[in-house]
Amino acid sequence: MWMPSIPESMSRRHFLKHVAGFSLMAGASQEFLQNILAAAPSLKREHKSLIIFWMGGGPSHMDTWDLKPGQPTGGEFKPIKTKVSGVEICEHMPKIAEQIDSLAIIRSLVSNEASHERGTILMHTAYAPNPAIQFPSIGSVVCHLVTPKDLSLPGFISISRPAEGPGFLGMAYAPFTVQNPGTPPQNISPPGELANERDAMAQMRLRNRYGLLGLIEQQFVKEDRGEAAKAHLEVYQKAFDLTASKLKSVFDLTKENDGKPMDPKVREAYGNNPFGQGCLLARKLVEVGVPAIEISMGGWDNHNNIFNALHNNSAQGGLVDRLDRGMGTLIRELKERGLLKHTVLLWMGEFGRTPRINQNNGRDHWARCWSVVIGGGPIKGGQVYGATSADGMDVKDKPCTVGDLFATVYQALGIAPETQIRDPLGRPRKITGERGGKVLEGLI
Repeated sequence: MWMPSIPESMSRRHFLKHVAGFSLMAGASQEFLQNILAAAPSLKREHKSLIIFWMGGGPSHMDTWDLKPGQPTGGEFKPIKTKVSGVEICEHMPKIAEQIDSLAIIRSLVSNEASHERGTILMHTAYAPNPAIQFPSIGSVVCHLVTPKDLSLPGFISISRPAEGPGFLGMAYAPFTVQNPGTPPQNISPPGELANERDAMAQMRLRNRYGLLGLIEQQFVKEDRGEAAKAHLEVYQKAFDLTASKLKSVFDLTKENDGKPMDPKVREAYGNNPFGQGCLLARKLVEVGVPAIEISMGGWDNHNNIFNALHNNSAQGGLVDRLDRGMGTLIRELKERGLLKHTVLLWMGEFGRTPRINQNNGRDHWARCWSVVIGGGPIKGGQVYGATSADGMDVKDKPCTVGDLFATVYQALGIAPETQIRDPLGRPRKITGERGGKVLEGLI
């Protein structure tokens, strides 16, 4: 079974481990940390959040969003009707079927990268891998462009596994990783005797220690150490803000954000598994204003016995069963709480899976035509964009590029798709990939 490589991530310990190295990276090439926006038309933007559902391994679109009943490529699952007439999805996704009016299925994505590592980078950055430069992930770009200055939590939080990193944007925009949703992250409280928030003397000592550190750091920056030195000051500030933040209780899934006990039925509805509890945590993070969140669920590299892996009668069920409970419940709660109109959803993996079923009753890697799903915010849900042929082997209508997908998501977030950010050599780089992209017609 393929295991993804661990990209850059940002825990508090990771913060403090790496900032010293950043201090030494002075020089003209570090001017990119100013992140000057080039050719970025201004859009009127209210606060929005992006939730990425990352299905590591390559999820089978043929058995979730684009079933082919009656075809040799069709597989064992049957389609079911959804809340919207004419839109059908997998029979094992009834909760999502009830929320389909909030989702748009894109069935014609063409990505052409069918290896795990290359596909993961492409689907997070809109750029093919390039050994000469590391491009920022979409989560880091959103964190960079829209995180409120007064937010005392990281602007990009990944759940269950580290998300792709910030690339040339720098560690200030790296994802903060919550490995076990429901268990508070380690090292987000001050050490030992300084952790008592009710002890005024302890809190004064904590502030004094941080103030002393700040004086040393400011002096270091004044010695013309470059933009990287200034960047690691920001990293320290975010680490301190997190330890002192009253919002850090957001990671406690036994309580709602208002301090009231979490209804056990709510946690149960999401599913007692990392993905389900991660979806609940994502809802709480949206409530407190975190702009970029990625929830990971791996295990989709199903070269063997795919149908049992996707759906079974075990206590937690298969991958599709867990997806349905977690994602379906999250959409419902976002809608009920008035949050969905401010939240953009993006479901994807690094590629899809072959229409043909192999000799091991599995499906292999397929990037020629497959499905992703977007929703929430201003996205016009309850529809399907594009189509594949009867056997699923080719795009039949409205091909979509990764750049087009990114352009549509950014537009939904209130970020101009034409926005560019400067790389380490000062060159403007499109946030929608080398060739850019167009907003998909009819989806916004």
